[in-house]
Amino acid sequence: MDEELYRRLGVADAAPHWQLWSIDPAAGTATDQAGRKVTIRPFLGVMGNTPAAPGRHLTSPPRPVGGNLDCKELTEGSTLYLPVAVEGALFACGDGHARQGDGEVSGTAIECPMAVAELTFDVTDELGEIRTPHLRTGDAWITIGVGGNLDAATFEALNAMLDLLQSRLDVPRAEALALASVAVDLRVTQIVNAGVVGVHAVLPDGALR
Repeated sequence: MDEELYRRLGVADAAPHWQLWSIDPAAGTATDQAGRKVTIRPFLGVMGNTPAAPGRHLTSPPRPVGGNLDCKELTEGSTLYLPVAVEGALFACGDGHARQGDGEVSGTAIECPMAVAELTFDVTDELGEIRTPHLRTGDAWITIGVGGNLDAATFEALNAMLDLLQSRLDVPRAEALALASVAVDLRVTQIVNAGVVGVHAVLPDGALR
């Protein structure tokens, strides 16, 4: 296959159906075989540090140290905060997506190759000690929870958000929970990764003025 053509093709499937997308990076769009068009929001589905447990680790499940998070908010300009569990962190990334909906419900996004991904790294204690991935976008704080079911992932994401609210607003836990019930959105990140699902809690800028 022509290399340039390959770089501009994406695929999403819901077996036995295959959805083929022609990606136009310059226009910022992808068009499927039926002529339907979407705006692309490229991101890497896998971004994570190495877990502390010894042995080999699959890249498919997300973990508290990151991994196959499949969070569509991890686009250009965002900042991902990850716990470090081993010396040197041993960060890894991949799994290019041109666009994905919350949930990644068929098991895939628009899966596509990426010629270049530019990442900048720093070591920081800006958020104190964190136990789950945290994300700063251009207009929100996000905490990500993973677990064997949506209840477990939800409580992990919510607890991390309550920690963040307590730290930033200097309020007790009960007050942070009451504020979260008014200003924080819970969204299903993905339901497809090797028995480990994800939920993210979103605090939009300006929600608590």
